[in-house]
Amino acid sequence: MPNAEKVATVAELTERFQTSSGAVLANYRGLTVAQLAELRRSLGEQATFSVVKNTLTKIAAAEAGVADQLGDLLAGPSAIAFVKGDVVEAAKGLRDFAKANPALEIKGGVIDGKSMTPAEIERLADLESRDVLLAMLAGAMKASMANAAATLAALPTQMARLAAALEAKWQAEDSPAAGTDTTEDPQATTEDSTED
Repeated sequence: MPNAEKVATVAELTERFQTSSGAVLANYRGLTVAQLAELRRSLGEQATFSVVKNTLTKIAAAEAGVADQLGDLLAGPSAIAFVKGDVVEAAKGLRDFAKANPALEIKGGVIDGKSMTPAEIERLADLESRDVLLAMLAGAMKASMANAAATLAALPTQMARLAAALEAKWQAEDSPAAGTDTTEDPQATTEDSTED
């Protein structure tokens, strides 16, 4: 019969699986308590890092509907980083800590319901953060809007220049034609005078 403490732990893990945007599993064997505390600080508000019991985590994963994605990862000593904030920032924090402390081995995880391998988490960590990507998108949109505005603002100016050029062309065509109408042809005058 399960005791109340285990039931509460399973309920808490189930809630974390359901409310977090991702969960990254890691092997923490060889890390000291001080290093684990440093890892938790480095993750900040982006994620919580917890050492878990595999049996209870399997039950919680089944209740949360992510058992298929995590089943093989729950072997050996396991810790889970439950991501609350930006998934990219949490992946960067874990990757950077794992580089500085090789004892931390990222096993894989689940992000937005999709199973992730350690290599995919590494690629995710290489991305810019959500805020930076949004800023880049906003900058690109602003640039295209500015280009569109400049193009639309240039249209009346171009139309005015075109109209002025056409008017100058028509005046140039009309001026020589008007000059030839008023002048008499010398041959015509000579022929008229000989007929008289």
